[in-house]
Amino acid sequence: MYSTGLAYFLWLISGLGALGFHRFYLGKWGTGLIYMFTGGLGGIGSFYDLITLPLQVREANLCNAYGNAIYDRQSRHNHNFAQSDFKTSMRSDIKKDSLERVILKTAKNNQGIVTSSEVALESGLSIDQAKQALEKLVSTGHADIRVNKNGAMVYFFQEFSKGNTHPDLEDFL
Repeated sequence: MYSTGLAYFLWLISGLGALGFHRFYLGKWGTGLIYMFTGGLGGIGSFYDLITLPLQVREANLCNAYGNAIYDRQSRHNHNFAQSDFKTSMRSDIKKDSLERVILKTAKNNQGIVTSSEVALESGLSIDQAKQALEKLVSTGHADIRVNKNGAMVYFFQEFSKGNTHPDLEDFL
């Protein structure tokens, strides 16, 4: 809350308004700088402020109150958004956590064979992201990279196949 008394005091100590301290105080930084470099617009602006300072303080207080009300409304709105964002992030965390599940379900449904395109389709991720997730499982020893009979690279999860191989995979020695 801005004070008319303090605004007049700043007007007084800034050379009867010539340096514009009162304008800085009221949040009028642009005109404060103009006043500072022009001596209060050659004294005309300083005289104007002497007469209108109570009105300017009231206006600044109203703007401040409106700003706080809008901020408070947005804050409550953002709080509601934050709650929905939390729910969304929880869903995305579930998606992130369940990416491995998506890969494993796809492998189980395909008798152990998965491609990055299938994982991307099932998870909603890009093919590159799906490939990174699959390669992570390969690097931790949960899957192997194999070549199918069409020459395409696939990821093979042995525990979901019948035996050590799959009829669509090339035999390796």
